Amino acid sequence: MADSSKPVLMEITKEQLETGLRGVPVGYCTTSSVDPQKGLFYVGQPVEMLADKDPEDVIHLLIEKRWPTAAEAKAFRAELKQHADVDVRVFASLKALPREGHPMKWLIHAINALGMLVGKPDYRRDCIALIGQIPTVTAAIFRIRAGWGEPIAPRADLGYMENFVHMLGVPGLDAARTARLTRLMRVFDILHFDHGGGNLSTFVGKAVASGEADMYESMAAAMAGLAGPKHGKANQECLEFVQECVQRVGGKLDAASVKAMIEQKLANKELVYGFGHAVLRVEDPRARALRKVGEELCPNDTNFRMVKLLSEVGPSVLQQKTKMSDPYPNVDSASGSLLMACGLTDPDYYTVLFGLSRVVGIAAQIVYERCEARQGKGTPIIRPKYIYSPTGTAKGEAEATSSG
Repeated sequence: MADSSKPVLMEITKEQLETGLRGVPVGYCTTSSVDPQKGLFYVGQPVEMLADKDPEDVIHLLIEKRWPTAAEAKAFRAELKQHADVDVRVFASLKALPREGHPMKWLIHAINALGMLVGKPDYRRDCIALIGQIPTVTAAIFRIRAGWGEPIAPRADLGYMENFVHMLGVPGLDAARTARLTRLMRVFDILHFDHGGGNLSTFVGKAVASGEADMYESMAAAMAGLAGPKHGKANQECLEFVQECVQRVGGKLDAASVKAMIEQKLANKELVYGFGHAVLRVEDPRARALRKVGEELCPNDTNFRMVKLLSEVGPSVLQQKTKMSDPYPNVDSASGSLLMACGLTDPDYYTVLFGLSRVVGIAAQIVYERCEARQGKGTPIIRPKYIYSPTGTAKGEAEATSSG
């Protein structure tokens, strides 16, 4: 019988080089998993079933790997709120930033500034501290960069996402629309908390932490990874795609018109956004959860109606016309349209909202890798092997070897 305690070794082939480490196991993820046929799970629980939970309880689940008792839930909420007040010098530093800088650059700066002022050489403590602080600084980025006014202080009587929407203070939102945005952000936050251990932002954060950079330095690096258009910006691109689709059909929001429009896009070799996933081979359960809350909050919104039609007719068209292994809607297919419908109308900030959520899973994974992995020794510093080749090809490698 094979010894299951021994690590599983695999041979790396030349075909796997320069492929972004796709499919190459490098460690364990204790917070979440992505099953190609079943979807995303947080500590073994389907994320779609968690969407209506309190965000604080799901954060506790990801960090402690179990649901809190009533007493633990109360104490955990109080601990998060202890960190919600942010040093005014962070806000002062934000006010000095150029307004033309992308909001993600502002978020990276804010995390770095927090680390200068309150960071400790304690990953567990800083995990909770940063999760408590990130709604406050994210809301401040909106208010300062967009010119909405001074940062708004957190309230001790509000929940995690309720406080975030309060601190946003979106101009022009009445009580009813504020309640809609709060409902959406509770679901959006949970669905974006974590996504396995190998996505770019999470891997980058853990790689930087492997050199014993502190939580704030590591998270700033992770957010730089999230900022790229192939990772966190996808929700913004999907919104732009949905808006363009609405224009293309000229108000004909019906299945036949949308089907013809997608077919024409494919014939023109245009990109179709919001479908496909690097791991999943079924519809992203987060997309279903977002459409469900969309039906509750904004069923008649034009963009959301297009999102629904795309989800209904897109997969069959893509299956017939392309070779996509996963022609199903992903989480980005709906998120931007819902944020727009619920009052956050500047898409440049959507990746920042993704970062606000993903800080939770990344921080929890960093705690595991630094404090718990390998019986508490932590993972070693990341140091993959690269093969010398003067031309960057297998042929060049052979030539270099033979000339030696």
